[in-house]
Formats: sequence, C-alpha cells, structure tokens
Amino acid sequence: MTLDDLPTPCLILDLGILKRNLAAMQAAIARHPGLVLRPHLKTAKSIEVAKLAAPGCGPVTVSTLAEARYFAAGGWRDQIYAVGITPQKLDAVAAIAAEVKLITDDLDVARAIAAHPAKLRALIEVDVGEGRGGIPPDSPLLPEIAAALGPKLAGVISHSGHSYAGRSEADMARIAEEERAGITLAAARLRQAGHEVGIVSLGSSPTALHARSMEGVTEVRAGVYMFGDLFQAQLGTHGLEDIAVTVLGAVIGRSASRNTLLLDAGALALSKDRSTEAAPKDWGFGRVLDLYGKPLPGEAWIARAYQEHGEVRAHAPLPMLPVGAKLRVAPNHTCLTAAAHDRYHVVDGGREVIAVWDRVNYW
Repeated sequence: MTLDDLPTPCLILDLGILKRNLAAMQAAIARHPGLVLRPHLKTAKSIEVAKLAAPGCGPVTVSTLAEARYFAAGGWRDQIYAVGITPQKLDAVAAIAAEVKLITDDLDVARAIAAHPAKLRALIEVDVGEGRGGIPPDSPLLPEIAAALGPKLAGVISHSGHSYAGRSEADMARIAEEERAGITLAAARLRQAGHEVGIVSLGSSPTALHARSMEGVTEVRAGVYMFGDLFQAQLGTHGLEDIAVTVLGAVIGRSASRNTLLLDAGALALSKDRSTEAAPKDWGFGRVLDLYGKPLPGEAWIARAYQEHGEVRAHAPLPMLPVGAKLRVAPNHTCLTAAAHDRYHVVDGGREVIAVWDRVNYW
C-alpha cells in the first residue's frame, strides 16, 4: 500500500523523522546526569509510539484517563496524569491497573485524595510563570496541601508553557532556569517542613532541549518534540524538516486565475489552531507539501480552512494538479491536528505505507 491508496484526509507519520526527534531529546536529557525523561504522550496517544519514546514501559505522562487506561493495558504502569484532578474522578483512577499519580493545587482536593481508601499518590502543581494552574513556589498553601496529602504526597510538578512566548535559545534557557529555580524552591520548602519529596518534575519541549542546568530536578516531561509542528519549528525546538506528522489531502478543485488549489482537508482534519499567526512566519492553517513531504513552490500554505475544505495559496504559481492528486499539510499544532484522527499511516521517507498504528482519543 502507498500514500496513493489511502482515503483522504488521513494522518501520516514519518518513522525516520520520529526516531530522529526522539534521539535529539534523549541526547539533551543525557547532558544532565541522573535526570529521567518522562515522555508526555498527550500528542502521540499511541502504544507503538510509546514503545519508541518510553521503551521498556518506562515512566510516562498522560493527559486523559482514557490514555491512562490505554497505556496501562499496554504495560506502562508508572504514569502521571498531568491535569488537575477532581474528587469525582478518584474512583476511576483507582480502578486503573497502574500507579497513576495525580496533580492538584487545591487544599480540598488534597484532603479528598488523602481520605480515599485507594493507594493514590499526588504531586502538588507549582506555577513557575505560566499563570495557568498551580500555586507559586513561595505560597503559604504549599505546606498546607502537603500536610493534607500526608503520606500520599509524591512530589511537586510544574509546566513552563510560557516558554512558547520565547523566540531564541537564550529565551528558552532563561525560562528553563526560572522553572528550575521555582520548582526546586518548592521542593526545598517542603523538605524543610519535614515532607519527603521524591519527584521534582518539570518540563516543556523547548526548555527540556535548552536548559543549561537541571540541578535539583528528578525528571523532565515533554511531548510535542516527538512529532514537531510549525509553531515549535519557529521556537527553535526543531527544524522545518523535523515535522514527523502531516495530513494527507486530495485536490478537489483548482483555479489558475486565483492561483489556488482546494483540498478535502479542512478545519476538522487540520484544526483551526493559528499559533503561527503571532510567530515570525505565519503559515495560515498549515504548510503544504508534495506527496514526499517536500515544499511546494512559493511557500504554499493553507490560507482558508472551512469544515471540509482547505484553500492552498502560494507566493509563486502553483502547479494546477489534477483533481484527485494528493498533497500533505504540516500542522501548526500537531497535538490538535492529530486529535482529529484515530490512526497513523506510517511511512519512512517515501510513499510506501509500512504500518498503521492506532491512537486513543477522547477522555
């Protein structure tokens, strides 16, 4: 089977690029002796990808209970569910055949975790600058939540999602150090209060790659590095040639007078994420490539995305391909694009489909 045989739109994963991205992250982590990589599988959502990213069923991060169950069934027992837990979900977590560590920044939730009869463990979420979830490292709530958790305290956790506002390696290194300083301060405060803090967990793909020191940190969580996307390419996480996931679409219309092509890959196949709008290079709703993943002339992009239509434009004359011809679209935000699909069609630098890998979606 080749790409020509596939129904469109569908998701393509290049195995060679995936392996290259995984190796780059492993090399970055290896710069820091004793540091553990706990890959975040919220983007991949695939056991086959997990076999490469977390071999031997090593520690992983998940973002839904559906993922937690799916990876537990595949043998991954050491998990962090890195979304704030609600008390209503505790029974569901307890029923999963794995140690799924929870996160919270709420005193009442900590008490609910402590009171639950299952052997649950939780990390306290610390805000190191993103301003989403978590409490500041110097918050008076920090020791209160730790005391409420008691022996169910597993450690502290943070996410430097604000690194996405950086535009240089120096920016990433600075933000990484701010995160490291914040999360280790939180850990030190809890240890001074007599608590055991086994896990000091931080991460994002950009800071994991560019951090100059990880002193005091036990593990790093990162996920989008596996596949990459157009936004991450502009952050310096990887190059444009390192985007492993694309959407395959077919030409359904063409207009030489407007210099446009129309694809059957629209908003539902690509997502309407516009993260590159604020980046140096705006790729609209995705970068358009040929069947081999090579750029079309004139930096072709998806200029307009309707539910099932994607309009291709370029800064040079487009080839007026016949209806039915296939093109690939690199995504702005691979996490959201991949979420629209239930499987990967795997290639390795060519047109031959060498495998089909499933994904777990929903919650």
